[in-house]
Amino acid sequence: MSTISQHIASIRATIPDGVTLVCVSKFHPVEAIMEAYACGERDFGESRVQELLPKYEALPKDIRWHFIGHLQTNKVKQIVPFVHMIHSVDSVRLLETINREAEKIQRRVKVLLEVHVAKEETKSGFTPEELLTFNAQHSTFNYVEICGLMGMATNTDDEQEWRRCFREIKNLGKQLLNHSELLNNSELNISMGMSDDYLVAIEEGSTMVRIGSTIFGSRGSTP
Repeated sequence: MSTISQHIASIRATIPDGVTLVCVSKFHPVEAIMEAYACGERDFGESRVQELLPKYEALPKDIRWHFIGHLQTNKVKQIVPFVHMIHSVDSVRLLETINREAEKIQRRVKVLLEVHVAKEETKSGFTPEELLTFNAQHSTFNYVEICGLMGMATNTDDEQEWRRCFREIKNLGKQLLNHSELLNNSELNISMGMSDDYLVAIEEGSTMVRIGSTIFGSRGSTP
């Protein structure tokens, strides 16, 4: 059994049914992704369009690609034809661009709205106030399927601060769920939790965890 498969088996043992594991494969080669694929994994996360495109071309087409990084509007059209879900929709302008590019090819694209609740100013996303204002005033987006929220906890070792962030994201999601005109289905997806904090995130209501280094090792390294 390879190291990657051992890591996946260990992580899988801690993730309950109903929570999606997104294997964050950014900065790691096709060969490493194929090792995870051989273990049955199909959900992979990338954060740069220029890295995702060649991987998409080289790898099996039943992989569900999740875009989890900052997405520039001028790169949207490159991934809209095949991406499974865009987690990092951090502005109305980006959402409008995704909708416009998806309409051109008549494809509905699943997205999550990124919400900023952490204490660092460097993290992007809607503030809670912006999110709820948008919820009340949004336009119709016929070619995007808004499936829930994505967020990150403050970069700290304080577990209580992680829990505060995750609870706020989950509570915002519940508020959105009460406005069915914004969410395109009754299932609320909450993408939160990474290698260091995913167990806490699951306890606080995460339905998707994004795990990279614990599976593949540090970026560009052999696990």
